[in-house]
Amino acid sequence: MSSSALPFFLFFFFFFLHLLLLPPCCVCCSRHLLLHAGAGANSSSSLADMLQVTHGGANGSVTDGLRRYLARFGYASSAPDDADGRVVVSLYQSTLGLPVTGRLDAPTLDLLATPRCGVPDLQHSSQANATATATARFAFFDGQPRWARAPGHFLLTYAVLSTPPYQPLPLPRKAVRGAFRAAFARWARVIPVRFRETRDYNTADVRVGFLAGDHGDGEPFDGPLGVLGHAFSPPSGQLHLDAAERWAVGDLDAAGAGAVDLESVATHEIGHVLGLAHSSAPDAVMYPSLKPRTRKAELTLDDVRGVQALYGSNPRFSLSSLSEPDTSSASASAPAAAITRSPGKKTTIVLLLLLLC
Repeated sequence: MSSSALPFFLFFFFFFLHLLLLPPCCVCCSRHLLLHAGAGANSSSSLADMLQVTHGGANGSVTDGLRRYLARFGYASSAPDDADGRVVVSLYQSTLGLPVTGRLDAPTLDLLATPRCGVPDLQHSSQANATATATARFAFFDGQPRWARAPGHFLLTYAVLSTPPYQPLPLPRKAVRGAFRAAFARWARVIPVRFRETRDYNTADVRVGFLAGDHGDGEPFDGPLGVLGHAFSPPSGQLHLDAAERWAVGDLDAAGAGAVDLESVATHEIGHVLGLAHSSAPDAVMYPSLKPRTRKAELTLDDVRGVQALYGSNPRFSLSSLSEPDTSSASASAPAAAITRSPGKKTTIVLLLLLLC
């Protein structure tokens, strides 16, 4: 390298080093909201408002706002020695596969800031997967409810409604129907259950709709990139998605920042409709959180074993046919040295090999 090129090289080297070591704007903003949200928030406000943590940074204690948020998803601690919240934070970490530190460290804050399903994580029985293998991490709702039909293959119908009180579809009807058709097909492939779309919403077994805010089921939505959707255990058949999200199908790169993959969320919520609770395996479809512009629609071994424990196996399905889970995101296809930013998501920085030349 010539001496004249050295200053140019050093400039870019330290510039990229600075990006690598310091969190980008959106990550800073996300953590700032988590750490310093105003004290006037109420229990029905947005995620950022509910996550009130003292100014102690990553080691800060848990305040009432964060306790309310965690309690919403089943994490509650009445232990007299949990004044600083370490017990409830440890429970959150152990349930969702995080390193158990009892502190609001970076991985914990990042997961708290990630959009998620509104179904509580700890509403199921602790013995739910007692019949599974020692490595299984799937779970069922309390009582292990399932659709009761005759043995063997049976049919469940579903309908997607877009008339009041439901919101208009956020995408062309063909795209929404295609996403749900693919999502139902993933589950039908592994269990002896068939799914068929019907136009008769009143008689459908599974009723899908996009709703906003408080919509009358006791589980209000909270706006973009908070709770993405929720569904109820069998035989309810209710599956609700937050109409405020920027839903996308297909090319997530073209959908822009904050886009949420409809097929991934639909596949997850159908798992609840069938009787699965949340898995603690981060790669599983039934894991509660999903980062923006991320696709995670392929069932994992944990998902399959869980749903087959309820319904048995589709005789035409073999576990050996499972492919690697698809957890692709826009950042995976971004150009070299590009920075992909989305709320609640650590930025991945790719350093050009040219800098080392």
